[in-house]
Amino acid sequence: MAANDSSRGSSVKASGWDARHLAAAQRSVVEPASFVLELLPLLPRGPALDLACGTGRHTLLLAARQQPVTAVDNSSAGLNILEQRALVFGLKTNRLPNSLALAPSHEGIALIEADLERVVLPVAAYALILCVQYLQRSLFGQIGRALAPGGMLLFETYTLAQLEFPGGPKNSEHLLGHGELRTAFPSLRLLFYRELRAGKGIASLIAQRPVETSGRLS
Repeated sequence: MAANDSSRGSSVKASGWDARHLAAAQRSVVEPASFVLELLPLLPRGPALDLACGTGRHTLLLAARQQPVTAVDNSSAGLNILEQRALVFGLKTNRLPNSLALAPSHEGIALIEADLERVVLPVAAYALILCVQYLQRSLFGQIGRALAPGGMLLFETYTLAQLEFPGGPKNSEHLLGHGELRTAFPSLRLLFYRELRAGKGIASLIAQRPVETSGRLS
């Protein structure tokens, strides 16, 4: 695909998500994923990255405990809604220029509109990375490298089993294969993994970047 075709494709995707986020904002606020909510007390409190943050259900959860969060999405409407909700809760935000090269926030919520198919993540920058209901395999390597030593990754999204259930994505390119997520981050230490197919098909992973000791990985 030519570069200009790729840009057009990204714009179409962004406008589609803009419409979804605006429609969803007219309904009740979506609750954080139970996978994230239940683990919250155990999660590292350093700089966090919320990939494909949407309207920020997880960004707001982390920021409410005074954790600095970089919230990234390709939908300006989603980020606008997140910014408005943060204001209601008295949380500090900083709307940064559109950028492909990210940097960690060290205070409040940094809002960045970016094409996630082209974004560049900083190395060893985040204590915590969340990626929920978003699948972009080309980011897997970058995600592993973007974690600081001891940093944790929480990743949860749909599997091919979702084709058996209503809702969710139906394009197989946007669905994980059986066991795929378990082996997606070989540089990280696997802490928890599960696949569910009860009402929905979903895979959940918690992994951690090993801490370097004496020039070697522990």
